[in-house]
Amino acid sequence: MSKKTYFEATEFNNIKEILYDAVKKFPEKVVYLIKNAEEKNPEKKYKKITYKKLLSMVNSFGTALFKLGYKGKRIAIFGKNRYEWALTHFTNLCGGIVSVPLDKDLQYDEFEQSVKRAKVDAIVFDPKQTEKIEEFKKKNPEVVKEFICMDKIDGYTCINDLISKGDKLLKKGNKEYVDFEVDSDAMNILLFTSGTSAQSKAVMLSQRNIASNIYAMQLVEPIFPDNVTIAFLPFHHIFGSTCMAMMMACGVTTTFPDGIRYIAQNLREYRVSMFVGVPVLVEAIYKNIKKEVKKQGKEKLVATGRKISGILLKLKIDVRRKIFKDIHSQLGGELKYIISGGAPLDKEVAEYFNSIGIRIIQGYGLTETAPVIAAEDYKLIKPGSVGRAMTNVQIEIADKDENGIGEVIAKGPNVMLGYYEDEERTNEVIVDGWFHTGDLGYFDKDGHLFLTGRKKDMIVLKNGKKIFPEEIEAIVNRLDFVEESMVFGLPKDDGDYKLTVKIVYNKEAAEKEYPGKSFDEFQEIVWEKIKEINKSFPTYKYIKHLILTDEELIKTTTKKIKRQEEMKKILAEG
Repeated sequence: MSKKTYFEATEFNNIKEILYDAVKKFPEKVVYLIKNAEEKNPEKKYKKITYKKLLSMVNSFGTALFKLGYKGKRIAIFGKNRYEWALTHFTNLCGGIVSVPLDKDLQYDEFEQSVKRAKVDAIVFDPKQTEKIEEFKKKNPEVVKEFICMDKIDGYTCINDLISKGDKLLKKGNKEYVDFEVDSDAMNILLFTSGTSAQSKAVMLSQRNIASNIYAMQLVEPIFPDNVTIAFLPFHHIFGSTCMAMMMACGVTTTFPDGIRYIAQNLREYRVSMFVGVPVLVEAIYKNIKKEVKKQGKEKLVATGRKISGILLKLKIDVRRKIFKDIHSQLGGELKYIISGGAPLDKEVAEYFNSIGIRIIQGYGLTETAPVIAAEDYKLIKPGSVGRAMTNVQIEIADKDENGIGEVIAKGPNVMLGYYEDEERTNEVIVDGWFHTGDLGYFDKDGHLFLTGRKKDMIVLKNGKKIFPEEIEAIVNRLDFVEESMVFGLPKDDGDYKLTVKIVYNKEAAEKEYPGKSFDEFQEIVWEKIKEINKSFPTYKYIKHLILTDEELIKTTTKKIKRQEEMKKILAEG
């Protein structure tokens, strides 16, 4: 199957080349728009960083870091999405300093362990992480040489102070950092996965890994300089940091959210035209839209509008943004594209957004593949699929069963260098250049990849039938009062499994929809709903047991369910 491309793009070897190219094309364009919430003067409320200014600050900061002795060293970044995070990451990469992004939500013990495992020399941190930094310094006085704060606080060097020092050094003719030649194939990013295993894996990525992925995405995705995006996806996540670099490469303006509760407000405030997010975020927006439509009593009107616009679309008449103007207004009026990745998105959610004129583009990949190996593009959309292989990536399905389902394996310039100090595990997943993802899937006749679940999560019954939990969870999660769910096989005495679902429900939504019901009465209502869902599946996929709770499931910081830990908890509780 030939791989189609739609846009022109230049293939670069590393992020330094990409940054310099972007500055050449868009010198005075705003790359980052930063809000100062405390500023009362509307004219001073937003700070604008141009592409030219970004490069200037990168070179000044990098020059200061080289002067301090961090050339060839490792610098961790610990904090929320903000401009200084991006600045530090780009500064590290342009100077060949190994960038070590750390999850801002790490508990202290995990933070300490990650810093030690990565052999970090310095940490750039957000002030909100000061307590953990203080504890680390107290317990490990000789481990990290420098702690640099993103803001000015007592007792710490500030990024802006180093930028000023670097600027002075540059004016005196210090060109060591500016003239540094990046080794595109060396380890330049050391990233801990957000996997669900007990100890996260440390993935070694090169700048070529990232640059090749940016190039492949530019060829098929409609990302243009007139776009405004908002950084919902955490930068410590490879999907977030690669997309951050891709937005910069394409001349896009990036803004920052005030928090998950302010999604709609921020979309309107910044007139966001596209953003990248995980399914949890996309589905939250979807549920809010549906809730507002229901509140206004317009469910039938919207359903009819979707049918009419769908018919007209087949005749090449697109009136979706006119028909659903009210919905678009809720989202700022400019939103045209949502790129979803990190996990499969419910097919119904994707179809809904596409039907109202907001294009959902799904991508698929892993930290180990920097991250995208397959994606939909703006012309080839197939709800339920994660798209087709990127132009520079090969994908095959290994060990197919009778239905063509097998493990997804991939080969390309985006595949990691390996796991840090773990040759055995590296050799387990990379065989003859092919990375074994651990995900199960199949191709349709048009080359679109469909995922069915994780290999390790698949439930195999005694009769040989296979059940993929994610498939059933997607349906259960559509219930209004459901926050999240986990489908699993509860072990039986005869060696088989009883298909079980654990549902986390929203108390407020449940009370609103079923007022005055006791827990037992509500549980019976939920069970009736599950029996209705069962009818849409063959009998071997019927859910036979229900666990209902309002307590959140155990998850990683990127909101993936830790199934093994959750199972241990369920079995321990009987």
